[in-house]
Formats: sequence, structure tokens, C-alpha cells
Amino acid sequence: MRILVIEDEKELCDSIKEGLILDGYEVDACYNGLDGEEMATVETYDLILLDLTLPDMDGMEILQSVRSQNALVPILILSARVQTEDKVEGLDRGANDYLTKPFDFSELEARIRSLTRRKFVQKSIYLSFDGLELDTKSRRLHYNGEEIFLTKKEMGILEYLLLNQERVVSQEEIIEHVWNNEVNEFSNSIRVHISALRKKLREKMGHDPIVNKVGQGYILK
Repeated sequence: MRILVIEDEKELCDSIKEGLILDGYEVDACYNGLDGEEMATVETYDLILLDLTLPDMDGMEILQSVRSQNALVPILILSARVQTEDKVEGLDRGANDYLTKPFDFSELEARIRSLTRRKFVQKSIYLSFDGLELDTKSRRLHYNGEEIFLTKKEMGILEYLLLNQERVVSQEEIIEHVWNNEVNEFSNSIRVHISALRKKLREKMGHDPIVNKVGQGYILK
């Protein structure tokens, strides 16, 4: 899951980013509105955390700009503006949720889980396929009750495949959502991680559920 944080308070922004990385998310962060708008409209994200009070561009403008191009990406406003009219305006302009500062990080985590579940039409925190069950909150994977231990990257790859199990997922998509702009599509890194993931699943399940569609990408079968 790939998240963009647009927040001009550097200490808060860095703290949110570090906490979410520990939770297993891939996170990009920026401290001003202009860069934030560009990243939000050019790159692909599963969720955007957006401050309203930014030095060079108001968060409401960014919200409107993003919504004019992308009606689906969940947007969670983080703001010190506590007036009801500010919350109403943000939600009316297309935000999915509004969290006032200061907030407890555990509440932010819960709001993120809720929004990402809504996006992928998930009614619980669990993703399942052919005996596999992934708890997206605890970041633990089981097969028929037996735990399978994965690295953070392997977990991210499997989670994205589980969220999109009805279609072929391209290598470029996996890089966008699991890596943090750290590799390109020609890097061997993604193939190494997918190979390791497939080996672990094959050892537990007796078969490899990840099918490589040559020239297209990967799908669970």
C-alpha cells in the first residue's frame, strides 16, 4: 500500500512517515503544497494524507485539483482547523475523512485501515485466497492456521496481489505500490522478492499460487 503525506510541519510529517513505514506501508512525503499537488496528480497512491494549511498552496485547492483528475483515491484531511464549516467544506469538496490535530497515531492508523478497506470493498481486516489469510492490521499471514513468515517487501507484494486477485497486476504497478520509488522496472530486485515469496508459499501450500503472465504481470490462481 502506497501513501502520500502532504504536511508542512516537518517534524509531524516525518513522524507520520516513520510510523506508517513501521506499519508496513510505502510512504512518500512532502512539505509544501505545490510539490504535493504534483505528486498527488502524477504518481499513483492508495491513500493521500493532506494538511490544509500549507505555505504555498491551500490544501482545499489541492483537494479540488486531485478530485478533478482522480475520483477514487481516498483522501484523509489532517488539520488544526476544528470549525464544523471547515470539516463540511473538506468533505463536500471530496475528502473521505477529516482528522483534527492534535491526534493520536493509533487513531490515524485506524482511519487509514478504514479508508483502504472501503476502497477495496473489504468488510474486515482480513484478505484471503485458497487457504491463505492475511491480517492487514497485524501484518501476519497464515495458511490453514499455520503462520508463514514474510519480509516487509514480500508481504507488500502479496497484499497487493490479494487486493487485486481478480486481475493481472503488472510489474510496474507492484513497483509503484510496494517500493518507494527505490527501483525501476528493469531492476532485478522485484524479481528476487517475488521469487522468494513464491518459494515460501509453495513450501507451505504444496503449489505456487502466483502465476506469471509473460509480458503482462502476475495473478493469483
